[in-house]
Amino acid sequence: MTQLKVTQTRSSIGTKPKHRGTLRALGLRKIGQSNVLPDRPEIRGMIARVPHLISVEEVN
Repeated sequence: MTQLKVTQTRSSIGTKPKHRGTLRALGLRKIGQSNVLPDRPEIRGMIARVPHLISVEEVN
């Protein structure tokens, strides 16, 4: 199963509350922090909501 490494690249200060909540749901709190998550439609949807704040890599 493929996994995604999600890294926060920009601050959530000044963003909408839903965007901040999405970052928290992805397990991200501060810039530079990464989390490895399964590649599922729910996770892809969260990533699509905040692409301007994160970077994504596929990990096998």
